[in-house]
Amino acid sequence: MVMAPNRPRPGGADDAPGSSSGSLDVCVIGMHYAPEHTGNAPYTTGMVGALHAAGHQVRVVTGYPHYPAWEVTAGYSGLRRRERIDGVPVTRVRHPVPAVPDARRRIVMDAAFTAHAALVRGPRPDVVVAVSPVLLTVLAGLRWRREGRTALGVVTQDLYSRALTETRMTSSRMASLGARLEGGLLARADGVAVVHPSFVPTLTGLGVDPTRVTTIPNWSHIAPPTRDRTAVRRELGWREDEVIALHAGNMGVKQGLGNVVEAARHADLAGSKVRFVLLGDGNQRARLAELGADVERLTFLDPLPGDRFPDALAAADVLVVNEAETVAEMSAPSKLTSYFAAGRPVVAASWARSAASAELVRADAGRRLDPGDPEALHAAVLATAGDDEAGERGRAYAADALGAGRAHAAYVAWVEGLAASRGAAR
Repeated sequence: MVMAPNRPRPGGADDAPGSSSGSLDVCVIGMHYAPEHTGNAPYTTGMVGALHAAGHQVRVVTGYPHYPAWEVTAGYSGLRRRERIDGVPVTRVRHPVPAVPDARRRIVMDAAFTAHAALVRGPRPDVVVAVSPVLLTVLAGLRWRREGRTALGVVTQDLYSRALTETRMTSSRMASLGARLEGGLLARADGVAVVHPSFVPTLTGLGVDPTRVTTIPNWSHIAPPTRDRTAVRRELGWREDEVIALHAGNMGVKQGLGNVVEAARHADLAGSKVRFVLLGDGNQRARLAELGADVERLTFLDPLPGDRFPDALAAADVLVVNEAETVAEMSAPSKLTSYFAAGRPVVAASWARSAASAELVRADAGRRLDPGDPEALHAAVLATAGDDEAGERGRAYAADALGAGRAHAAYVAWVEGLAASRGAAR
């Protein structure tokens, strides 16, 4: 339900919490939220839903939906607007959305969102949760934090400082400043939730107290496939005699998908039965389409509706994770949760020390190879296709370790723990 544009609410940051007895007033600040359906939006939305279902009063301050297309979704206009999504009040604040999201433009966008989010007024919450990315959102959270009154928690989906270094979007000096900023901001939080244990050593190295860090993995948020696999392949134009190697999700810098384009080119030269499919959107899609314009065994698919997406994953023969050669420690690809749930074997072009590789080993759901080697990627796809047992192991891992219920309960316990520790000495 869309309501009238937001106006400042009565009261300010020092008002008493509006929570009823036994419940907490929680404010969640993060740029990405439903209806965005990829990236970290599904996890923030799920966390909020879990807190709401647990009886807590939750409000959300978020941006205008734009990811992964990097274009504001049609129908969203104005400087502010209020919505109610699944019973939760959501305030959206305007921010620029760059068509070419390089480092400078991303910083401007993040800063604008943070400044606008910090101006949203309301009763002082018991707990404020900032979601990173965007790291600067922590500044908006610090506006509310007061010892004994409001605790600050940060959910870290990506490591900001590692992203600056590994995507090479900025200079080494700026990356060093980014590391100092990340460490300084996260050290001021009462608690930090990370989505993978591999993040912990980096945060500890940045000066974050490891006793304040909690690992809560992302979960599988897609429904099981429902349609006949053969019918789905026919609908998508995939022949039964082809091996479909599908990469689904964002097409950005950190994915390094030029490697997939070149693997498809190698498949052409080899007369291979492999077809590489890039499903989704992102700021690199146009460049990739131009790069692969003459490649026969390469197909691009626009994002699919949520009810068709699981069927497409299950209809592929191999699901591909590809990371740029410079990327190793900055993130844990959220697509893996969906891949495992789809029950198809996975090939990951990712360094051995990455979170993606750690998850693939833990699930025993496919094979890993070093990034930046298109011939090896093509060979790995051929070797993995037909390994239904690997796919089933991935499905079992998703059901056992990546269930939404477990993660939702962990987020509720984490937020309640932050509230309980408000009076503790720092």
